[in-house]
Amino acid sequence: ILKILPHRYPFVLVDRILEIELGSSIKGLKNVTINEPFFQGHFPEEPVMPGVLIMEGMAQVGAMLAYLTEKDKIGNSLVYFAGMDGVRFRKKVVPGDQIIYELKILKRKSKLFKIEGKAFVEDALAAEAVLMATFS
Repeated sequence: ILKILPHRYPFVLVDRILEIELGSSIKGLKNVTINEPFFQGHFPEEPVMPGVLIMEGMAQVGAMLAYLTEKDKIGNSLVYFAGMDGVRFRKKVVPGDQIIYELKILKRKSKLFKIEGKAFVEDALAAEAVLMATFS
């Protein structure tokens, strides 16, 4: 992951890639621990992972799919968000949870990827969105 993504601690939000079908789909995971720096302020009395960081983790797994599909882009281009549609948060994510991200490419045109993403905690849908991303 660190050889492919440009992100570094504390902003790497994917721990492992579980499955990948190049050009099609990917499954990754994030172990959510109480040691995450954002829990100090969100919220000290009842820690909840911020939704924007769940989306960022989803985007990072999607970026892994894009990079591994187009290996010549690794180290030569960055993947940027171009948009998010249909974002919904269905379940709180708290310390001790394991997020399983499942993403599949809906459409690909030139440098633009449109990807459907879902985040699961214990087989329950925690978040979903359609992400658009592009290589720079």
